[in-house]
Amino acid sequence: MHTPIALLLELGLILAALSLLGTIARRFALSPVPLYLLAGLALGDGGIAPVPAARNFVDTGAAIGVILLLLVLGLDFTVREFTVSLRRHRSSAALDLVLNTTPGAVAGWLLGLDAGGILALAGATYVSSSGIVARLLGDLRRLGNRETPAVLSVLVVEDFVMAAYLPLLAVFASGGTWWQALLAVTAAMTAVAAAIAVSWRWGHHVGRILSHPEAEQVLLRVLGITLIVAALAEIIHVSAAVGAFLIGLALTGTAADRARTVLSPLRDLFAAVFFLALGLTVDPGDLLPMLPAAAALAVVTAATKLATGWYAARREGAGRRGRLRAGTALIARGEFSVVIIGLAAPAQGRLAALVTTYVMLLAVCGPVLARFAPTRQTAPRPPAPRDRAGGRPPEKVSAAPPLPAPPRPGSGRDAAGPD
Repeated sequence: MHTPIALLLELGLILAALSLLGTIARRFALSPVPLYLLAGLALGDGGIAPVPAARNFVDTGAAIGVILLLLVLGLDFTVREFTVSLRRHRSSAALDLVLNTTPGAVAGWLLGLDAGGILALAGATYVSSSGIVARLLGDLRRLGNRETPAVLSVLVVEDFVMAAYLPLLAVFASGGTWWQALLAVTAAMTAVAAAIAVSWRWGHHVGRILSHPEAEQVLLRVLGITLIVAALAEIIHVSAAVGAFLIGLALTGTAADRARTVLSPLRDLFAAVFFLALGLTVDPGDLLPMLPAAAALAVVTAATKLATGWYAARREGAGRRGRLRAGTALIARGEFSVVIIGLAAPAQGRLAALVTTYVMLLAVCGPVLARFAPTRQTAPRPPAPRDRAGGRPPEKVSAAPPLPAPPRPGSGRDAAGPD
C-alpha cells in the first residue's frame, strides 16, 4: 500500500499547529475556536501556506466534527427535559426569527438582490453556529449554568427551522416552482417530527441496543448509528446536526455517560478540524472589498442575538449576568451560513463575498465576546455554607427562584444558581 507522504506531513503539521494554538488560548483562558478559524484562513486557498494534500481529509473531518459536537451536546439532556424547555421558549424562538432575519432581508434589499438572494441573506443572519456554540459551552464550562437550556432551545429551534428553510432555498435557487418547494418542506418536517416521536417513545430501547461493557463496542455502535442517522437526515434535506442531537437525546443514564466518555476525545479532534475547515473555505482576498458592509451587518445582528439570548435566559430564570452570557454565546455564525452560500452563491455574485466576510467576523469575534461576558458577582455578598461534600457553594447573583427540576444524576450538568 502506497503511503501518501504529503498527506501525512501536512496533517502532522496541521495537528501540531492546532495543538500550539490551543495551548496559547488556554494560557489566556480563551476558547481556541477563533485561533483555529484564523489558522484556516492562513492555510486555505490564497493563504500563506496552502495544504492541498490534506484538503479532502479536512473537509470530511469537518462534517464528522459538527456531528460529534451536537451528539455529545445531546447526551447532556433527555428528550423530556428538552421538550419542556422547547415549549417554554416558543416565544424566544419567534423573537429570534423576527429580530435576526430582518437585518439580512433589509440588507439584501438595499444591495439590490433578487428574492432568492434576500432569502439567502436573511437565513445567513438568522442562524447561529451550533458547532461553535456547542464547543464554547464546553470550553467555558457553562453546560450546568441556568441560562444554558435557553441557549440550547434557541439553537435547536433554529436547526429545525433550517430543516424547512434549506429545502425551500434549494428549490428557489435552482428555479423550481412553489409546489416543489412546498413538497420539499413538507417531507423535511415530517421526517423531523417522526424522529422526535421515535426518540420520545423508544429512546430507552436505543440506549439498550447501543450499550456494551467494552468501550470499543460503545464507540463503534454509537458513532455508526449516529452517522447513519445523520446521512438519512441529509438525504431529506434536514441538518445532519439535528439527527446527531436527537441520537444524543435518546441516550440516557449509564448509556449516555459511557458514550460521552468514549466519544469526547474523538469529538475534540474532529471539532478542531471543523473550525479549521471553516477558515479554509475563505479566500482572504475576498474579505476586504465587502468588509464595511459585512462589519455593519455584523454589529447589528450581534446586537439582535444579544437581545434574543437576554430574553430567552430571562424566561429560564437567569439573572442579568446569565442573560448576557446567553446573548454573547449566540452571536457566532458558521456552518449553516456556509451551506447557504453554497446553495445561493452561483446565482448571486456579491452574496458569497458578503456572507463569507460576515461569517468570519462573527465566528472570530463571537467566541471572544462570550469569553469576556461577566461570570462573577462584583458586589460583596455574605458567606454561604459549604455543601456536604465540602465543595464551594454555587454563586447566587439573582433573586430569581431556581427551576424545580433537579439535574439528572450522571448527566454531567452541575447545579447552578440563577446568575
